[in-house]
Amino acid sequence: MTSYHLDHLQHLETEAIHIMREVAGEFERPALLFSGGKDSICLLRLAEKAFRPSDIPMPFLNVDTGHHFPELNEFRDRRAQQLGGKLIIRTVEDAIAKGIAHPAPGEISRNRLQIPTLLAAIEEFRFDCCIGGARRDEEKARAKERFFSFRDSFGQWDPKNQRPEIWNLYNGRLNPGENMRVFPLSNWTEMDVWEYIQREKLEVPSIYFTHRRRCVRRSGQWLPVNDLVPPKANEEVRELNVRVRTIGDIISTGCVESPATTVTDIITEIAAARVTERGSRADDKSSEAAMEDRKKAGYF
Repeated sequence: MTSYHLDHLQHLETEAIHIMREVAGEFERPALLFSGGKDSICLLRLAEKAFRPSDIPMPFLNVDTGHHFPELNEFRDRRAQQLGGKLIIRTVEDAIAKGIAHPAPGEISRNRLQIPTLLAAIEEFRFDCCIGGARRDEEKARAKERFFSFRDSFGQWDPKNQRPEIWNLYNGRLNPGENMRVFPLSNWTEMDVWEYIQREKLEVPSIYFTHRRRCVRRSGQWLPVNDLVPPKANEEVRELNVRVRTIGDIISTGCVESPATTVTDIITEIAAARVTERGSRADDKSSEAAMEDRKKAGYF
């Protein structure tokens, strides 16, 4: 009798597929949060493996700030169409127009405004569960997450009010108005994600690879020059070979100088990196508890 041993990636994949099937079994109206970023790309592959040859039994939901990289939105739309999935897009712009989201005077970033936009979409479609691509290695607040992250009737997260997860048993019971965020990639690292992309031969948006972009040095990182936040009078604009490690709002996503043109190059680069991927996100630098505050208010 031969024994079969899972390697590291196979173990993570099996765990994530199990969690996806638990969601399909326990919830009536789940959705999969799909931005077109590397983590959500892996989620789509896992969903294929969990449910094919049947259709993926949940729509894809994206909250568009209006400040996305064009390359990301193009990839998002094309990938959803390739999979034959229903893509639901709710924009911060529309949420502002409807009085759902309220920008503060002088506020440029729309990351905070994603929260009411997402909560309104959950209420509109009566989603009881949203699958996201967050990982515990990304940031301190996300390191506190369980696989099943309970949110109260206001969509808020309380790290002290989460349910025990014994072995692979998950409690998905909800009262009316409550919902769950589920993170199948919780135990994955940035390296795991890229090794999985390499193994599965997954396409990713071009901005993950080196390209020429005009940047300015601000707060210790290279930020892309754009019409939303033009360079200041004392800032030197430089055209560099850069790529992004993690993608968010175009005005807060930092670029890293890199010659990486292949997934193998990226894996080699990550192995030598001494800064976390979210170390290049300006929105996480605003305060020590920036992410945790947003999560408590209803963020992804």
